[in-house]
Amino acid sequence: MWSLWGLLLCEALLPIVVISVQVLSKVGDTVLLVAECPPGFQVREAIWRSLWPSEELLATLFRGSLETLYHSRFLGRVQLHSNLSLELGPLKTGDSGNFSVLMVDTGGQTWTQTLNLKVYGAVPKPMVQVFTAATEEAQPPNTCQIFLSCWAPNMSDITYSWRREGTINVDVELHSLFSNGQVLSVSLGLGDKDVAYTCIASNPVSWDMATVIPWESCHHESASGKASYKDVLLVVIPISLFLILAGLFGAWHHGPCSGTNYLSVPDDF
Repeated sequence: MWSLWGLLLCEALLPIVVISVQVLSKVGDTVLLVAECPPGFQVREAIWRSLWPSEELLATLFRGSLETLYHSRFLGRVQLHSNLSLELGPLKTGDSGNFSVLMVDTGGQTWTQTLNLKVYGAVPKPMVQVFTAATEEAQPPNTCQIFLSCWAPNMSDITYSWRREGTINVDVELHSLFSNGQVLSVSLGLGDKDVAYTCIASNPVSWDMATVIPWESCHHESASGKASYKDVLLVVIPISLFLILAGLFGAWHHGPCSGTNYLSVPDDF
């Protein structure tokens, strides 16, 4: 306990040189927080702490003894190496935060290093949906205007990019990109039947991708559109004929009958 208070007192009273480092890692991995000090700096004592989201003691070096017995959220997942680097893992989503190591040399000089650890989840395989735009009269024949939408579920800090497969030196940026790259607008012709587009979802530590051939959706949309038109005709024509016949029957029945029970015919008929 006195050694700990001595280290903290050194941090409060002595001049401190501070360097800052950013460390990126992935959920489930093990990360090594490397303690770096200037040449000729002979470490006598050291203390590792978690500064954010809460301040906790993680490990210390005192009189040549390495200790990692402090109770913290990393209990059982922390190891202090002989070179004073701190190993953490397996990492969890909530392990992101700021860490510091305070080192004191044999002459009483102090050196503090702060590290910002950012833990990302592994990017899952993205999902790509194909939407076909409504056909316009000005649109050239045998073409299909589509929108490709890419989404990695339950993830944040994701960036999206697109790659056109099967061609050389095609700049996808020539197409329209929306929603930070998640939506790609493409105009396809008959020569693009076998062209595939790949969505790449990534964060700073992992990535995954999904590939689609959008012309297949254009074909299905066209086929389904024709089928739907026929279905509409098959339904609308019989109903129209029934209403016309019902109107004619009502008009004929209303003539010879004078009772109160009669069939009312809409004005349209």
